[in-house]
Amino acid sequence: MAHSGKCLCGKVTLKTNSLDNNMGSCHCSFCRKWSAGPFLSSACADLKIEGVEHLGIFESSAWAQRGFCKNCGSSLFYQLKNTESYYVNSEIFEKSDFFFDHQVFIDEKPNYYEFANQTKNMTGAELFAAFAPKE
Repeated sequence: MAHSGKCLCGKVTLKTNSLDNNMGSCHCSFCRKWSAGPFLSSACADLKIEGVEHLGIFESSAWAQRGFCKNCGSSLFYQLKNTESYYVNSEIFEKSDFFFDHQVFIDEKPNYYEFANQTKNMTGAELFAAFAPKE
């Protein structure tokens, strides 16, 4: 697979051929509690996981779950339930050419930090509307 990354202890490996070069930041309260700051991620649809015996899954909402290493606690991915849509922790990959282009839940971002990059910004309501089924 083209891209591979490991958790902090190396017991869980994520592999994908479809890692998006665009990276985004989520500022929702769940992501900030989960990762001690904004969750930086890139989308992929063909995630392969090695070391699944060390993978923990947390059902964080009615629509999503989060994957983490049960040994070291590394935040690994956010997945929309019943889909193959994963948003993987960009920082675990040995890749440095990500393009930081979007921020979501910008309306929940605390005032004590700010990114300098010019990005597309979406509120939580705008993000949910973008993923809502079309009638």
